[in-house]
Amino acid sequence: MSDTAASLQRKINSASDLQAVVRTMKALAASSIGQYEQSVRALGDYYRTVELGLNVCFSHHKLEFINTQRHTPSAEQSIGAIVFGSDQGLVGQFNEVIADYALKTLATLAGKPKIWAVGERVHAHLENPDFPLIGLFSVPNSVKAITPLIGKMLLEYETHHDLSATLTAHPAEATALYLFYNRRKSGSIYEPVMLRLLPLDNDWQRTLAAPPWPTKNLPEVIGTGLVTLRALISEYLFVSLFRACAESLASENASRLAAMERADKNINELVESLHDRFHQLRQSGIDEELFDVISGYEALSK
Repeated sequence: MSDTAASLQRKINSASDLQAVVRTMKALAASSIGQYEQSVRALGDYYRTVELGLNVCFSHHKLEFINTQRHTPSAEQSIGAIVFGSDQGLVGQFNEVIADYALKTLATLAGKPKIWAVGERVHAHLENPDFPLIGLFSVPNSVKAITPLIGKMLLEYETHHDLSATLTAHPAEATALYLFYNRRKSGSIYEPVMLRLLPLDNDWQRTLAAPPWPTKNLPEVIGTGLVTLRALISEYLFVSLFRACAESLASENASRLAAMERADKNINELVESLHDRFHQLRQSGIDEELFDVISGYEALSK
């Protein structure tokens, strides 16, 4: 059935309305990228402060509350994994990429993985009979909503594992915790990355104790060393989870921005095509009316 001028006009109006929505989503995505990246940069100074505090505990005061053996995963060891994805669509292959990376990486690790998913979309891609999904978190929609999410994560983790016991647990008994998320590189390009948070083994301790103190004024630990160490480790876990979540959200919005730019381009091409067809149809109608007038004039003249 051929289009009429009225139907083409309706299609042009609908495409224009859709384009307005797409451009609004582009603006929101671009604004969100800056918001989350700014929070990551601001968090960098705080993360550095926490690292310096741990450096003091492990280096200057020789505190060894953590088992100093190297962490060697066993087949019976429990592995916790948090995979950051999205709740909403229009993000291209964002969820597929991180889910595939997480499953392939967990398959190479010794132990029994248990997965928490952040986002309904990535949760659907993580369904695998070999890797049970034991939790689902909603993706925060702002920087302020990240902090409550991290609190829920740590509380959920402690319901399955004793987080405080991680300090003194033998590496063979300690529970490993891995983070999987997309990290933005440039523009709309991102890459899946993995970060191991737990256990706190000798390698982790030596890495923090290795750098020299940046000034000549050597610090001291106030109060009981173990209490201070626990507080610093708690902050270390919080900052690491916060940064992973913020970087994932920045990557998600970068992917959405790229998808909206492609959609905007496609809509532009569609609107131009509809306008061309509309003008052709209108011109054809005008030509037919002119031919009718000329034919009538010639008939009357005869």
